[in-house]
Amino acid sequence: MNYLGAKAFILGKLTSELPKELYYHGLHHTLDVLKVAEELCSLMHVTAYETMLLKTAVLFHDAGFMVSSQEHEVRGCKIARENLPGFGYNDQEIERICGMILATKIPQSPTNKLEEIICDADLDYLGRPDFYSIGTTLFKELQAAGVLKSEEEWNRIQVRFLENHGFFTSVNKERRRPEKLLHLANLKALVATYS
Repeated sequence: MNYLGAKAFILGKLTSELPKELYYHGLHHTLDVLKVAEELCSLMHVTAYETMLLKTAVLFHDAGFMVSSQEHEVRGCKIARENLPGFGYNDQEIERICGMILATKIPQSPTNKLEEIICDADLDYLGRPDFYSIGTTLFKELQAAGVLKSEEEWNRIQVRFLENHGFFTSVNKERRRPEKLLHLANLKALVATYS
């Protein structure tokens, strides 16, 4: 597997082909998820080989946004299937990578440890101090797409999302869940002030 070649290839494509109005799902998000995935793999003692598969999945997990926000996970998987053989990835490795990409579709549905890690890395910010600043970029992106109209609507959606979300790995349950619950309590208090 030529991971570095695949990484250079997809980062180049994401840089030049992602729509500019992806204030949340831009290159910065992919790089953030990559950093968190590496942290989780280290903390969970994932083998170097499996870490490389996971990091590859992270790099391609939102590549589908280059085509459309609809079914972007399926599209990202298609991009991975078309390009990873050229970097020495075999069919079995590509299927595992696609499984990880598809697991990130909301509501998340991981079926193994690597899928749990990518899901937690993808939504790691829910339990971090930068929750509000990152959330603002998603609100801006959804507004630009015509999905959301008001901040009130956004805050109600965030409350429902946080109530239904759960981290999968023991590491993120321990290190991110407490702060996520604080964010939820703050948003619930805010939403309670709406008429």
